[in-house]
Amino acid sequence: MRITFIGSSHGVPEAHRKCQCIMIQSGENCYFVDMGTSPMDTLVEKHIPPEKVKAAFFTHMHGDHIDGLLNFTDLATWHFKKCDPQIFLPVKEAAECIKRLLVIAGETVREEIVFKEIEPGLIYDDGRLRVSAIPTQHCYKSYAFALEAEGKKIVITGDLGHPDRDFPQILKEQKTDLLICEDAHFPATDYLPHLDGCEIGKLCITHYSLKRIPSIIEFRALYTAAPVEMANDGMEIEL
Repeated sequence: MRITFIGSSHGVPEAHRKCQCIMIQSGENCYFVDMGTSPMDTLVEKHIPPEKVKAAFFTHMHGDHIDGLLNFTDLATWHFKKCDPQIFLPVKEAAECIKRLLVIAGETVREEIVFKEIEPGLIYDDGRLRVSAIPTQHCYKSYAFALEAEGKKIVITGDLGHPDRDFPQILKEQKTDLLICEDAHFPATDYLPHLDGCEIGKLCITHYSLKRIPSIIEFRALYTAAPVEMANDGMEIEL
């Protein structure tokens, strides 16, 4: 399983970092968590046929996590016509907004592109990837995700209210091969008391602003239970 950070920035893009977009590859299948920037350019650059994209999961409806979905759906509608993903949104009304915008542009979203509303618990299982949604308190209907494939488990926190309130408890219950934490909204060191007792193979901090870097450096010095990396655009992790 390969994880690629297409966008690793926080609420706004930076000179060398786009807004959050994470690609997961398992076998020939491709999946996304968030599209703060459209992934179509990356798919073309990496010679990945867009029809390999089987599903996309969105942690919440803030623009820096979802703005790229319109471009993705647009191109899948009229150009990459074999691209028929399932798209999981926290708020189902968002699908109608996307469809309406494309109708204004003279297009009709193909019925093969399926939009689904996220509910807590297991939301996806195609025999290769299983995805469970875990509610968070970042905003109205926001989620963390636990993803399982090839005998490995990833937890992506999404944006949290604060670890004191909505740290994913699944991390204390099961071994996690890779934990991907956001760090836009509080110092990275705020995670420390909640990681105690968690069995984690590797930890990666993404979605951070420049002002958070000192706390990430301090976190890396204090947290010794697993390797810690800072995500940057284009970085890949193999599990």
